[in-house]
Amino acid sequence: MMAKWLCAVVTVLLMFSVVGAWAAEMEGKIQAVDTSDRTLVLDNGMRVTVADGVAIEDLREGNEVKVTFEERDGKNVATLVEVK
Repeated sequence: MMAKWLCAVVTVLLMFSVVGAWAAEMEGKIQAVDTSDRTLVLDNGMRVTVADGVAIEDLREGNEVKVTFEERDGKNVATLVEVK
């Protein structure tokens, strides 16, 4: 019985350790957009790389946005950009 319980605990801990990226959200005004580099700079100075598959063409400087992002290889990568 103890071995099964220990195995279950270890399995749960391993599941959480594999899930490395947690999404975060940030709201702000777009200060700069670079569509060729797929990057945004928000008014707080935060630089975000927009993931492939996320529309960036209609984003403009001055747009109020909510950005959902995660850290990948030391970069903030937007997985969703919503204009407010």
